[in-house]
Amino acid sequence: MDKNYAEELFEKTQEDYSLIAERFSRARDKVWDEMRFLFDDYLIEGERILDLGCGNGRFYELFKNKKVDYVGVDNSKELIEIAKRKFPNANFQTSNALSLSFPNDCFDKVYAVAVLHHIPSREFRLQLLKEAKRVLKQEGLLILTVWNLWQLKRTRKIIYRFALKKCFGRSKLDFKDILMKWEGAENCYFHCFSKKELEKLTKEAGFKVKRKGEVLVSSRKTKRSKWPNSNFYIVAEK
Repeated sequence: MDKNYAEELFEKTQEDYSLIAERFSRARDKVWDEMRFLFDDYLIEGERILDLGCGNGRFYELFKNKKVDYVGVDNSKELIEIAKRKFPNANFQTSNALSLSFPNDCFDKVYAVAVLHHIPSREFRLQLLKEAKRVLKQEGLLILTVWNLWQLKRTRKIIYRFALKKCFGRSKLDFKDILMKWEGAENCYFHCFSKKELEKLTKEAGFKVKRKGEVLVSSRKTKRSKWPNSNFYIVAEK
């Protein structure tokens, strides 16, 4: 993908989340119980933790219960303001995930839940992972999740449509990239990861993959069931 176009998409994603911040927060106010193992199995009291792409801070309760030194960052000022209102004693900051303001080797663990699929271009995704690695201490862990957008028939159709456009030179996106309406915002960017691609990219960034898999969240049928509820996850060591 052309770098200038990737930067445009990156900025648009930030604008989209600012636009839908309140609606997004109302829809994602609870912690997914199915994902608790990524916190319960790995968090250790007293560790310093970076919640990269923390959004409205909904996972903060899990970090707080483990008594860790928590920092949550997101590039949406509106979502950070919501997080601060909900948890006024927590450390939330606005920050660019591609260029973090923290020094090298300062976190024991970095969590990036449902972030990487919003990052346009392979170059920028790799840059985010390398930034996470930079701020991690030696043998620190990256705990990463992305949506499985291949799961549903509706999103598969969108993936195939954009792939066809790419074949005919009618799209500036990369293969497995899509734009779709989401939470009321038009043409939101998503990269549609496979398990294999996610693992390969994590290793290319210099991590050692310790655990990987797929987890189903919010599986009960609701009006919102058209959205992905299957997530790929990686636990990787610096």
